[in-house]
Amino acid sequence: MPDPTPQTALVIGAGQAGGPLAGALAKAGWHVTLIERGHVGGTCVNEGCTPTKTMIASARAAHFARASHDLGVDATPTVDLPRIVDRTQGIVQAFREGSEAALRKAGVTLLRGDARFTGVRQVEVTVNGEAHTLSADHVVINAGARPRWPDLPGLDGVGAMASRDILLLKELPAHLLILGGGYISLEFAQLYARLGSRVTVVEAGDRLLPREDADVVTALQGVLEAEGVTFRLGAQARRVVRHGDTLSLDITGDGGDESLSGSHLLVAVGRVPNTDTLNVQATGAQLDRHGFIVVDDHLNAADGVYALGDIKGGPAFTHISYDDHRIVRDALLHGTQRSTEGRIVPYTLYTDPQLGRMGIDRTQARSLGRPTRVYTLPMTSVARAIETGQTAGVMRAVVDEATDLLLGATVLGPEGGEIMSALQLAMQGGLTATDLRDTTFAHPTLCESINNLFMTTPETLTGQD
Repeated sequence: MPDPTPQTALVIGAGQAGGPLAGALAKAGWHVTLIERGHVGGTCVNEGCTPTKTMIASARAAHFARASHDLGVDATPTVDLPRIVDRTQGIVQAFREGSEAALRKAGVTLLRGDARFTGVRQVEVTVNGEAHTLSADHVVINAGARPRWPDLPGLDGVGAMASRDILLLKELPAHLLILGGGYISLEFAQLYARLGSRVTVVEAGDRLLPREDADVVTALQGVLEAEGVTFRLGAQARRVVRHGDTLSLDITGDGGDESLSGSHLLVAVGRVPNTDTLNVQATGAQLDRHGFIVVDDHLNAADGVYALGDIKGGPAFTHISYDDHRIVRDALLHGTQRSTEGRIVPYTLYTDPQLGRMGIDRTQARSLGRPTRVYTLPMTSVARAIETGQTAGVMRAVVDEATDLLLGATVLGPEGGEIMSALQLAMQGGLTATDLRDTTFAHPTLCESINNLFMTTPETLTGQD
């Protein structure tokens, strides 16, 4: 006999974990209320993956038109930024409306408002200025994160933009200054350089992307510099002021003091969790020193309370948020105790060439504690890359010496994320380096280069460095 009293759930945030989980629970017969103060779809659909990758496609088309001379074709692109933005926002709107329609079809009650915990599994929701108190058997927090705004004198008065703001800009910056040299920064730097802006990136650290192998980062930086992006590394921003249509960013670095003059300023120095107004401590949950919700390996934050996606800290990727939803879905609907422990975290940086990464890299292998082999193949040795004129980058794989099993891969090259994904499947399927060396791939594909990668002479690391 079915349970006469269906379970109830409150989900705060309609991102890439909260939305799918709300729909799954509702389809299973639960009474589900989803609270969202902004747009359905979360960061990914509205101001992250969808709009940025859509605009990157337009910038890539402009770049290939300019570079087509090398392939025997002459073309001169005309960039129409308003059309690019309108196309991008049209796709965003379609994805957003599709997600919302799916939730309503599943039977989810969608409330537009601000949520604040007033007790264990008890939430006060303010809708159009009116407060309502709701409670449920289970509460899921997927409220995400937002761009961090640094404490920089003058920043609030110069019209600086976060990543979500620049996506709506219909005026091509004459000189775009970007504060921060992380993953988001590099995508925007190449995007706007390809659209025709002058771009300067200011990074406080002495190198870009410190979590990646240094030689891989150097290769990527060289590509971006060849396309006109300028970098100021080891540079601390001291203040920023605007003079009419121009702003000045004062920085201090190894070379002394410098004032950079630009037309627009993008701030991309990290993100902070949206926990400041939630009062999550009322549930018994704890926050770490950065304000992220502390969870266990099953995403439990407190009794009957789960935290999913960016708000819990850790890797801030759409696919990780979506897998978070599967972990909690399977626990609530099927009694299956899946865990985040040992979860492979693949990711792709959508520069051109793409940087695809999963598992450990060469730097991490040095201190792994056991011997490994590191295989490296430059893209200049990949037939398909040569044929298409995209030879910048490198493929790299780390293999366990004792088992011949793959431990990680880094691919900087054309469709680097796709090649990395093929290697991830091989890793999850238990294929050895020997298997991959001898597998028959279609010719001439980029994935065929996996054969060649494992035919190179590897570097042997003791894992004790």
